[in-house]
Amino acid sequence: MPTNDVPPDIIDYYARSYDEDARLRQQVHGRLEFLRTQELLRRYLPPSPARVLDVGGGTGVHAEWLAADGHRVHLVDPVARHREQAAALGTFTVSDGDARALDAADHGYDVVLLLGPLYHLTRRADRLRALDEARRVVRPGGLVVTAAISRHAALLDLAVQGQVNPGNEARYAQGISDGAYDGSNGFTTAYFHTVAELRQEWADSGLGQPQVFGVEGPLWPTVRHLTASGLPVPAALFDSVLSAARIVERDPDLLAASSHLLAVNSPAPS
Repeated sequence: MPTNDVPPDIIDYYARSYDEDARLRQQVHGRLEFLRTQELLRRYLPPSPARVLDVGGGTGVHAEWLAADGHRVHLVDPVARHREQAAALGTFTVSDGDARALDAADHGYDVVLLLGPLYHLTRRADRLRALDEARRVVRPGGLVVTAAISRHAALLDLAVQGQVNPGNEARYAQGISDGAYDGSNGFTTAYFHTVAELRQEWADSGLGQPQVFGVEGPLWPTVRHLTASGLPVPAALFDSVLSAARIVERDPDLLAASSHLLAVNSPAPS
């Protein structure tokens, strides 16, 4: 599928309106997401040099450290600005690409990462196609990891910032009901998952039942609110939020409180 089939508002958002690289490298709440994603991936990655396909890999924030760890990484992304930034790092290969139709041979990779595509594919059929493509290009027994945005993330974020009120309760309740996000609060159009729905999409695509982790934990809105208000985040607070995320990363009662969910097909390491 050509990348011109990607909705233009998503391309425009990352090409003109938003610096994804700075979010993960410089903003404190982005660093929380980055560090937790990194440590979870390192827990399951095979020994280097593994062949890693980073689908929708953006500016190469994760591909960079994966390559530094000795893995052979190829990144695909539909946003030209992202590809230029990623290619400038010079430690892995980069190409245009769409998660729903990967230009890759069957079983050609040891690891396939989809850390962005699922929440940008607003139609279920497209998400299943992306998951099916991941299953096609990973080797038998290889690692597949996908990220999703929690159904409750926007509500928690906006409520802590004082933006939820009786006048808009019905609107946000609808978002919790159907997962559709219209891009009206600073993000592009997107789809937000429940944990059960993420598991079901994996099963329906033939990937089986994944392990699901809460990435940032339940206290990430505190960090997000401070940074959004221009206030410093004390190092002790950041470390405490990070530790709390680790403690409850598999707690079924708190998974949905994380901003991001990470689904992994590998059994727990010994």
